[in-house]
Amino acid sequence: MAQRPNIVFIVADDLGFADLGCYGGRDAVFGKVSPVLDGLAADGIRFTQGYSNSPVCSPTRFALMTARWQYRLRGAAEEPINSRSRGSATLGLPPEHPTLPSRLRDAGYRTALIGKWHLGYPPHFSPIKSGYQTFFGPMSGGVDYFTHCDSSGNHDLWLGEAEHRQEGYLTDLITGRALQWLDEAAGAGQPFFLSLHYTAPHWPWETRDDEALAQEVKTNLFHLHGGNIHSYRRMIHHMDEGIGRVMDSLRAKGIARDTLVVFTSDNGGERFSDNWPLVGGKMDLTEGGIRVPWIAHWPAVIAPGGVSAQHCLTMDWSATMLAAAGVADDPAWPLDGVSLLPVLRDPMATFERPMAWRMKHRGQRAYRLGDWKYLMVDGHEYLFDIPADERERANHAKRDPERLAALRQAYLDWEATMPAIAPDATVSLGYGVGDMPQR
Repeated sequence: MAQRPNIVFIVADDLGFADLGCYGGRDAVFGKVSPVLDGLAADGIRFTQGYSNSPVCSPTRFALMTARWQYRLRGAAEEPINSRSRGSATLGLPPEHPTLPSRLRDAGYRTALIGKWHLGYPPHFSPIKSGYQTFFGPMSGGVDYFTHCDSSGNHDLWLGEAEHRQEGYLTDLITGRALQWLDEAAGAGQPFFLSLHYTAPHWPWETRDDEALAQEVKTNLFHLHGGNIHSYRRMIHHMDEGIGRVMDSLRAKGIARDTLVVFTSDNGGERFSDNWPLVGGKMDLTEGGIRVPWIAHWPAVIAPGGVSAQHCLTMDWSATMLAAAGVADDPAWPLDGVSLLPVLRDPMATFERPMAWRMKHRGQRAYRLGDWKYLMVDGHEYLFDIPADERERANHAKRDPERLAALRQAYLDWEATMPAIAPDATVSLGYGVGDMPQR
């Protein structure tokens, strides 16, 4: 295995399971939506049973950053952290908590977050306080692509811990800043860790050609009256082009072979996403809300054309990156994530991986073990054989009560190890059935 690889962790925002061509996505009117990511999958490994730690933004990012269950931290109980939490000293990632970037930094890595943070606001929280030496991007969950203002109308583009004003389409600004940082990092004589966290294809539905929409949606970034699949696919394509520029930079510098590149989404798709064959989406614990694309590319270790059915969560990839860098666990902060290095070497080398989720929204809970998934929504219990029924339409709860009881108990045993959901935790829904029909 390559020693101390460079690492690029690319995270899209609200990308659906089948939005990419390599996951069965349809072509757009302009052609291939994701040719670069499709190529990375063909030259690397693609996971078909990869999950996010949560069906909503910031909780997943807590798990990504800590390689631990997000439920251990108060801020992750927010679904998600919203712009009204500016100034809060509790709703964010505690600076004293070890993180993926802080552990890598302490091991000699150069670290940067270029893109979305969404883990609390200054002065109490920031990427710089949690292990990143460089930060460029928004602090909040959603911002306009041209004005760079959040849903409250506050300007939200930062360089380090200072507000930064720069004209341009945010997806392209993120790509450009990443390229600039790579030019500096590649010549620094140390391995690097780049978190490249795009806001695309999160609302508002703006392509490079839609700057005029910024004034139209400035009072409601949820953009409830607009958007369409054509704009949405173009937004993904803009991100894909940016990833292509990053990969070209790695190749031109002669370091692509020894760089682990991982791509995923923070949660399942939103209203214009393609999740086929899954149902549900963002905020749901049905498969469409939590099963996401997972692609890894690392020519020194990963053979081309791999496809893995290994079950995994966001925090497993964080644990994998630490293992690849040779960073030992801190016994004071044991990881909940499990390294996937054996699977990267051999896609057929799978292992049992229990996975659990809970949401304050609709009282949801889910537990997957092997082929079977226990699900509860609005007090109703379900039991699904996922390989046979990925759309979760055939409920086995009454047919197989013993299995239902066993998985329910497994969930309860897991939940007993987690702090209770804080009574004051908020659920922030931007729209409901009054705005559009339910899925």
